[in-house]
Parts: sequence; C-alpha cells; structure tokens
Amino acid sequence: MAAVSSSSLLNKAVRQQYMSLSQGGKCQVTYIWIDGTGESLRNKTRTLDSEPKSIKDIPEWNFDGSSTYQAEGSNSDMYLVPVCMFRDPFLLDPNKLVLCEVLKYNRLPAETNHRASCKKVMDKVKEDCIWFGMEQEFTLLGTDGHPFSWPTNGYPAPQGPYYCGVGADCAFGRDIVECHYKACLYAGVKIYGSNAEVMPSQWEFQVGPCEGIEMGDHLWVARFLLHRVCEDFGIVATLDPKPKTGNWNGAGCHTNVSTKRMREQGGLQFIEQAIEKLGKRHNEHITVYDPRGGQDNIRRLTGHHETSSINDFSAGVANRGASIRIPRQVGQEKRGYFEDRRPAANCDPYTVTRAIASTCLLDSGEEKESK
Repeated sequence: MAAVSSSSLLNKAVRQQYMSLSQGGKCQVTYIWIDGTGESLRNKTRTLDSEPKSIKDIPEWNFDGSSTYQAEGSNSDMYLVPVCMFRDPFLLDPNKLVLCEVLKYNRLPAETNHRASCKKVMDKVKEDCIWFGMEQEFTLLGTDGHPFSWPTNGYPAPQGPYYCGVGADCAFGRDIVECHYKACLYAGVKIYGSNAEVMPSQWEFQVGPCEGIEMGDHLWVARFLLHRVCEDFGIVATLDPKPKTGNWNGAGCHTNVSTKRMREQGGLQFIEQAIEKLGKRHNEHITVYDPRGGQDNIRRLTGHHETSSINDFSAGVANRGASIRIPRQVGQEKRGYFEDRRPAANCDPYTVTRAIASTCLLDSGEEKESK
C-alpha cells in the first residue's frame, strides 16, 4: 500500500454534511496562481457578496510573496490579477476558481509570470488562428515519493502491458484519473481525453484544442485540479520529466500545433515551413521547454524511450522518436497539425506556446518577442 497523507483519511461523510449547507447568497472564489518556482501552484479563497458573472466581477487581491519565493519580507505584497474563471468542482456552484497573473509591487509581471509576454505574442498572431493541444503526462506517487502501487522493495514487471492498459495488474490509480476528468468537465476546462501511459502509475490527459493564450490558462487550471484531486486521495502527482531512472519512460508534454493555413487544403507545405523554422531554433526552444533551461529535459530526451536526443533535431511522419512528429493521417491528407515532442512534463505552457508561435509566425523569433 502506498503511503498516503493523514488528511485524506478524515471522514468524508462529515465533510459532506457541511458542504450541503446554504451559503446565504454568498459566493466563494478561490484564487490560483503560479509561485516563484515556476512549477508549483498556490491558492486562497475569499467571499464575494454575489456570484460573479464574468472575470470583470472578480476584484484584484494580494498575497505575501515572501512566502511563495516571489518577494522579500520587507516588500512582500504582490498583486493577484484575475484572468480566467472556472466553476469550482470541489465547493460546487455558485463557487468559482479564478486563475490569476502575479504582478510585483510596481505592477510589472513577476519573474515567473510568463502569461504576460505570451499574450503579447498571441495578440500579434491572432489572424493566424493558432490552435494548440497539450498532452500532459504525470506520475502518481505516495507521500514517501515512491511510485503508487509499485512494490515496496523492487520493481513492477517491465513496460509493455501498461499503456492504455486495463486490469488491477496494469492500471494503477484510475480512480484519481477519472475523478480529475470529471472535475475538469465540471469546471469548464477543455479536456480532450486521458489514458494510462507506458510506465506503470504514469498517466496522461490532453487539453485542447485551445486558441492562443487559452492553452496556457486551461492547462494550468487542469494541473491545479489534478493536484487538488490527488490531495483528496492522499496521493501526489509529479510532473518530473524522469521520475524513475533506468529502463522506464519519462514524462513529457507533447504539444500539437495548427494554424488556419495548416488546416486548409494544401496545408502540409505550411507545416513543413514551420518545422524548418523550428529546426533552426532548436537550442533556443530547448532552453524554454522546461523550467531549468533544459537541465530537466536532459534526463528525458536521451534518444530512447520514445524520445529524440536533446542534442539533435529531427522530424518524421508517425515517428515517436523524432523531435517533431507529423501524424500519419496528416501526411495522407496533406493538411492538419504537427506535434512537438520536446516539451517536458513540467514545462510552462505559456513559454512553450509563446516560443512556437513566435518562431513559426513572427520573423523576429521567440527570443526578441519574449522581451
């Protein structure tokens, strides 16, 4: 049995008694933001006098940035600026979840607020109608850091039966995955699907298609919902790109990309043009495809376990060992989308989508546009 948190063992029937109480016309709004690590999420809740009808009805708030690796104690107040609102699947209607941007004392974006620069690029390429779909892989762990359901001493059977597997000996943690899926649907997150992955206790969900800035917004909220659902079960979800060393698959966040011209008749030529541009900026993309400038992806992009080498750029039809995969159907129909397989599971979707949109659609490239 995996180690679970003590709070998950509390009596949920008692909790339900309080969840069914009337709120007296008030509304609870949970503010969500990315902290100074660029990977972890924080949240806190306040009361509004009535249910907000749009994001404009939710006021700015503040928090102690010195406790989230985002400010010093002598100047710790930081602003929370609501940008995207969702239904709350934990407290239920009329309560809301709201994703926020973080601004510093001078109203400039915090260092890990990459949404601001991403939106500038997405606004510039608006006419291209760029769509994204991101495939978020994650691994379930006990609170002791050991993969959920793995033997306490030793390893499970080798990879092979787990990918899209079914049965108690193949699929570990399906309850969590299905609860997360339902929570996303209730919230209004554009979740597309889910499946068990190649390594046991590893899963994936897909978000999209989303246009422009919406991709990052929906993936970050989907991640929040994942961590929050896992909290109820006493289990931890990690986005580590290589949670277990050895002959085990890593975890990525494959990013599917399509512009209006790529989706139209003869769009394959625009897909090929985009891939050529991506190849010329391979190293720059690697530095923004994980939070540590490529150091996390070094452990994952080895050229093995369905990855390309971090040092090489390649593309191919139906090739999961390439940097960029063109799906077989796209190759046959000569239009559609391509898949960038390089982003790590713990990537910031704002920096990934910004880089791709900039490189593929703006002559100045990602580096200049991000400033």
